[in-house]
Amino acid sequence: MELRDIEIFLALAEELHFGRAAERLHVSQARVSQSIKQQERRIGGALFERSSRVVRLTPLGERLRDRLVVGYREIMSGIEEAAATARGQTGTLNVGTYDSHHQQLAAVFDLFRRRHPRCELNLREVQPADPFGGLRAGRVDVAVLWMPVREPDLVVGPELHTEPLILAVAANHPLAGRDHVDLEVLGDYPVLYPDGPVPDYMWDAHSPPVTPSGRVVQRGIVAATVEEGLGAVASGRVVSLVRGFAAASRRRPDLVFVPLVDGPVMRYAPVWRAAGETALIREFLRACADVSGG
Repeated sequence: MELRDIEIFLALAEELHFGRAAERLHVSQARVSQSIKQQERRIGGALFERSSRVVRLTPLGERLRDRLVVGYREIMSGIEEAAATARGQTGTLNVGTYDSHHQQLAAVFDLFRRRHPRCELNLREVQPADPFGGLRAGRVDVAVLWMPVREPDLVVGPELHTEPLILAVAANHPLAGRDHVDLEVLGDYPVLYPDGPVPDYMWDAHSPPVTPSGRVVQRGIVAATVEEGLGAVASGRVVSLVRGFAAASRRRPDLVFVPLVDGPVMRYAPVWRAAGETALIREFLRACADVSGG
C-alpha cells in the first residue's frame, strides 16, 4: 500500500464522506473512490459500508485504521524531524527551569542554539510550589523538574543531573554555628511548606515528612516562591531544605546554609505534555542526551 493510499484511507475513515476526504487531500472524489476499491481488492474484504446517505467503517476497516494511524504518525514524525534537521529548526521553544538551574543547563542551551540558530529559545522560571502550572497552561513547552513526576498527562525524559540539598536557617538560629547537621534535626523545628499545587509525593522527595528515626516533621508557615521562603527562613520562624545551586546564588547576611550529612539528593529530568510533544521538544531532548552522554 502506497503512502498516498494510506493517507486517503485515513482521511476517509475520519471524514466518513468521500467529498470531504477528497477536498481535504486536494484530490478528486474519483481518486478517493478508486484508491479505496484498490485497497479492498488487495486486502480481500470491505473496509467501508456505503449507501446513498452514509459511509461507515466495517469492523475490518476499524482494525486497519487503528493499526495504520500509529504507524502513519511515526512515519510523518520521522520525515518532519529529518526535514527540520536539514533546514534548521525555526520557531520558539519555552523551557522552564528552577531559578538558578539555567547555569547547570547552559551547555544544553548552547548546543541547542548552535544547532538551531533560527529558533528562539526562551527560559521561564518554574516555582517549586507549582511545578506543572506553566506546562499545563502552555506557557512552558518543556521543563526540567526534580523527580519523581507521576502525572498521567506528562511525560518524563531521561535524568540530566543531580543536586544535593542543604539546610537553610536564620543567621541567629541555634543551628547556624554548626559545621554540619543530619536530617534528624528536622524533628526539632518547624519546616517551610509550599503554598501551591505541588503534589505531596513530589515535595516529600525534597522535604521528608518524617525524620530517619520516624519523628513527624512539623509543617511551618507556607511560601509560594523561593524569595518568600528565604524571607520566612531569615525571620527565624522556620528552617528549610534548599537546593545547593539555589543556595550558592543567594548568599545573604541574614541566612546561613548548613551542610547535611544525609540529605536527599535531587534528580532532575525534562518533562513535557504528552499531548504537546513537538519536533522542537525532541531536538531539545537530543541536545540534553548529547550533553549528558546519553
